[in-house]
Formats: sequence, C-alpha cells, structure tokens
Amino acid sequence: MNGQELVSSSPRHPRIASDANHFILTFENNRFASELFGQFDQNLKLLEERLHIDARARGNSVVISGDIVATNQARRTLDYLYEKLQKGGTVERSDVEGAIRMAMAADDQLSLPTMEKKAKLTMAQVSTRKKTIIARTPTQDAYLRALERAELVFGCGPAGTGKTYLAVAHAAQLLERGVVERIILSRPAVEAGERLGFLPGDMKEKVDPYLRPLYDALYDMMPADKVDRAITAGVIEIAPLAFMRGRTLSNAAVILDEAQNTTSMQMKMFLTRLGENSRMIVTGDPSQIDLPRGVKSGLVEALQLLNGVEGISIVRFKDTDVVRHPLVGRIVRAYDSTYAAETEEVSQQG
Repeated sequence: MNGQELVSSSPRHPRIASDANHFILTFENNRFASELFGQFDQNLKLLEERLHIDARARGNSVVISGDIVATNQARRTLDYLYEKLQKGGTVERSDVEGAIRMAMAADDQLSLPTMEKKAKLTMAQVSTRKKTIIARTPTQDAYLRALERAELVFGCGPAGTGKTYLAVAHAAQLLERGVVERIILSRPAVEAGERLGFLPGDMKEKVDPYLRPLYDALYDMMPADKVDRAITAGVIEIAPLAFMRGRTLSNAAVILDEAQNTTSMQMKMFLTRLGENSRMIVTGDPSQIDLPRGVKSGLVEALQLLNGVEGISIVRFKDTDVVRHPLVGRIVRAYDSTYAAETEEVSQQG
C-alpha cells in the first residue's frame, strides 16, 4: 500500500485515508497506539525530526503530512512498529530509529525469495532461544542476509555498528538449529604478535581479557549455564588466533574478530582453516590498525584480493550504521575526517 491507497479496517492493520501528501493512520488497539506514539508522542516527534514531516496524534490516529516519499516512509515505519507490538514486542527509541533507517532504504534491500513486497517494511533478523535481534540499519540488514547465503563473510567498519555482535548471534543460531556442531571464536591477542608472556596466570587467564567481548556477546544470546557447559565440552571454543594454526575447522561457525590486527600471513593461515560444512565470518575496523608502521593489515589485503570471489560476501559498515549512542556516530565521523589521509597511507603500505 502507499500514501494514495485506502485500506479497509482490520485488527491487524491501521485504516488509511489519504491524498497525495496527507493521510490519517488509525490504529484499532488504543493501548498499542499509545505505545507506538510514545510518551508525550516522542516517537512521532522522532519521525518528524528524521523525515522532515508533520505527524500529529489524535487519539488513536495520527495525521501525517509532507513530502510524498517521506510520508510513505513514515507510514511503513509505523506499520512495522505497530505489527511488532501486536506480536508481543516493545517499541523503544532505538527501534524507531532502526525502522526509520530501514524505511528510507527499503528499495535498496537485498532480495531473497522469502522477502515480502517492498510496499511493506521488512528487516532481516536472527533468533536464538534467548533473544531475537532485528537489523536496525540497511547495512545490518545486508549483513544478516549475507550471513545466511555466503560461506565466508567479511564485515568491516567502525565500532558500534554491530558487526561482531550480529556475527556471534548468527553463529549461536546455527548451533541451535544443528546446522553446525560447534562455534569457534578467535581474535588476535594484545597485538598481531600475540605477546602474552608478560601477563600473569595460565594461558586462559592471559587471553580472556582480550576475548571478553566475544564472551559477552555469547552470554547475551544463550543462557549462561548452556554457554558454560558448551565451553567445557568444547562445543564452543574461544581462543587466540595463534591456536588456529595447523587445524582444519569443519562443521563449525568460525569468527575472527579484530581482524585488522592480523598480518598477511596470519590472515591467509586463518582463511585456509575453513573446512567442510563450515561458515567463516571475519570482522574488523580498517581504521583501527595497531600493527607496526610498514606492516600491512591482513584484513586490508584480504578485502582487496578476495573482492568478487564467488562464495565470499564483503559488507562495509559506515559511521551512519553506528547503533550505540548517537554521539558515537559523530565521534567516529570526527576521527575519520581528521585522520582520513593517515588511514589511507597505512592501508596502502605493505
């Protein structure tokens, strides 16, 4: 449906009365409508701010006016969020932000056979027994769809874009569904040289601080006792990159995080561990390379060499995909603009 269509009333869909740039959405469930609009209509104000439209609540209805494209984006956003409430979900500010971003990019979504018509907003999602995560940006949507169809996926971009979190969620989903038999999570420890000797404790105590983000994501996706049992049984393995050497990783979901701090040889070693019936996900931020000057990042090189190779998907996140506090996105943009020339110089070295 679009801004010029008239849709009959039903408990599941809002009624629409419209002309070219003005229409009224009426929601049948008063409680859901109140939650949808937000306290003091804060969600509608967010729509106005992001889409440059006018959205005014009248009881369980909202009058929307403005540019025809923007008003239709607002309609798709509200329709999606209302359906989310009907299914037992909640609507927070971050949900509204994500729905707006997706509505603005609906025509650019990657298509899948199961995808609904573009007139209705759809977002890729990943589900585990504990949690369902829905894409909040077009790039997250493309990333989740790439994880479903490709055996090797590179997710690169700034901190806060969800690239590692979504990768771990996808791995947990594959394990729960029985698609893979184990999860292997890895990242370079400390530096690319993995200098752990000076740290106190045994090997686990040495590397755990550097792998903590992966632990945190896992515990967010699966019950803690199940994660602990899986780690003890070796079904979930969290290890520094050096532990991957000489192995063939079959029937596994394998994730390499912080991949920008791998050398060329380390990256080649890791990628060639891919075994039968396995999925591999590589995440990193090329703008945060900690390698010594003159040493080329294995991630940067891999992105150049493997671009266009069949079976490999490369998804690039931008500062606009940051889903943490809005200030994080502005911080990323400030740093990127200041150090763009230096980053380009580092990327070309090697």
